[in-house]
Amino acid sequence: MEFNARSTALYVRVIALVSLMLGLNDAARLLGVQLGAQSPIQAWGVTGFVYLAIFAGARLFAAVGLWIKASWGAVLLVGATGVELVLYLLGNPDVTMTAPGFAVRLFLVAAIIVLFALNWRHRRAQAAD
Repeated sequence: MEFNARSTALYVRVIALVSLMLGLNDAARLLGVQLGAQSPIQAWGVTGFVYLAIFAGARLFAAVGLWIKASWGAVLLVGATGVELVLYLLGNPDVTMTAPGFAVRLFLVAAIIVLFALNWRHRRAQAAD
């Protein structure tokens, strides 16, 4: 996948920044920034803490991949976010998120799908020339 086309370069960077902000927010939750004296492991349980760590790490790596316009960044982002949303929608008690967090994750998945569509359209236009 080529993200160097003029139509997608800025779009990819915006998605990377949103992914970075969400990953940093999750990392702050891992550190227990707003929990006070309570341990994050006690707040979410061991399984919830591990899920959060995996999704935060994947989102941060995906942000780097998107920033350097590598296709693996988009795949990693849609994979991690998609799995997180599926676990949440299936009612897994270890995956928790707020309504704005859910909306941001939906935005990320939709943005990557639009990115794939733009890339496919760009490739078809190049093949037609």
